[in-house]
Amino acid sequence: MKHLKKLTLLHSNDLHGDFMVEKVDNKLVGGVSMLSGYVNKVRREEENVVYAIAGDMFQGSLIDKEYKGVSTIEIMNLLAPDVVTIGNHEVDYGLAHLLFLEKCANFPIINANMYLKTNGRRLFHSHRILKIGGMQVLFIGILTEEVLQKTKLENLIGTLVDIKEAADEVGRICDAYQTEDIDFTVLLTHIGIEADRKLAAILDPRWGVDLIIGGHSHTLLEKPIEVNGIPIVQAASGTDQIGRFDIMVDTDLNSIDSYTWQLIPITPENCPEDEVLKEVIEKYHNITETKYNRILTRFPERYTHPVRNRETQVGKIFADAFKISLGLDIMLHASGSLRSHFIGPVMTLKDLQEMEPFDEEVYRYMVTGKQLRRMMKYMLREEAFDADAHTEFYQFSEGMRVVYNRKKKKVVSLTMYGQEVGDEEILRVGMHKFHFKNLQTGLGISEAEVARNGMPKVVATRSLGLLEEYFTSRPFITASIEKRLVIEE
Repeated sequence: MKHLKKLTLLHSNDLHGDFMVEKVDNKLVGGVSMLSGYVNKVRREEENVVYAIAGDMFQGSLIDKEYKGVSTIEIMNLLAPDVVTIGNHEVDYGLAHLLFLEKCANFPIINANMYLKTNGRRLFHSHRILKIGGMQVLFIGILTEEVLQKTKLENLIGTLVDIKEAADEVGRICDAYQTEDIDFTVLLTHIGIEADRKLAAILDPRWGVDLIIGGHSHTLLEKPIEVNGIPIVQAASGTDQIGRFDIMVDTDLNSIDSYTWQLIPITPENCPEDEVLKEVIEKYHNITETKYNRILTRFPERYTHPVRNRETQVGKIFADAFKISLGLDIMLHASGSLRSHFIGPVMTLKDLQEMEPFDEEVYRYMVTGKQLRRMMKYMLREEAFDADAHTEFYQFSEGMRVVYNRKKKKVVSLTMYGQEVGDEEILRVGMHKFHFKNLQTGLGISEAEVARNGMPKVVATRSLGLLEEYFTSRPFITASIEKRLVIEE
């Protein structure tokens, strides 16, 4: 006779400071107060409930940015997850600050593979065993260097390089607890859905990993993806929905006997609002609204940035702002640095900082026409066209036009103001510090190679200050209708 116990496992990922309830088609959706209301409702209705968050609590709202994550930790303490792993944006305010924020958290933050290079000491607890309903549930937190590029700016910090090393680390932790009666094992990852697939495929079944709850790629699923017998899930991003597993655990075999999974919309019909959390969020919201509600500029209509892997109206406006302000030939503005889906027709300081929350230095470096073609070909490699792509993609400033033949995998034309760029022609390119320091992964060219054309230079110390000045001095801005990137299918 089987010994079965029910486990209800709720999960979120990539919340990105999405604290406020929004009105969509005249219906209220999302917000942490309604999300908390749903979690609390399930905790009252079900016996064995665990709520996990798979990274990126921080970055994306003024409430988070204004207080450098301290506000987010206070809000998360009231939301009360049982276990959280870190994502790449958890280090945006610096690793030292993240370690401070961990001390402010009333919930465990786990990560198995960030460590000090000097002595190999982990920065966080690698795992957490939750004892619930007579079961022991093991959670292991995983990031890889491919995702956590920010650590390349921190000389003392290391992390695992690839999926193979991540799998080995999981094996070591699972093996260490074989003598204990671990009933269920969950990997809490922040590496993207494709990396989760690769990880699941190479996990040894003897390690007993039952489930992967992931983040980073913001993937919206209709049902779990199963690889090597392991269900893999994400809950898109933000607080508009939450993932829910109802699992029957076979405590003799320490495995899943059966399960159902669904994505629950966070709406008033499902989720009674948490009034205490609502008051805390409104306190922060009112402070930031007062400070940041100054109007900077207007647009003739609402401009959009719906996806990260194609040219957008918003992308062109922001790339042009840097090019014009800094006297560059080209500004390559990372699509992923633009965090909202639309802006305008009126833009306030709040709108600007929520669209582009990263206040960074801007570097100018030199490339030849030949190098730039190579960089564009790398950016437009086939994986960049995937709907779930999390490769770097860049918005071009005015004057630059790239024609790329997807079938031939070739840059057919690269022009500046209608003139083909010569192979030996030198162009001054601007880029935010983070992306400049990760040129190899973003555009397939090394910092050392471009430095041979001339020493890279910091041309702006605060990108947000530059943007604020640019938009304030232009009371009305219209997005260019020119096609700067043409894909020949």
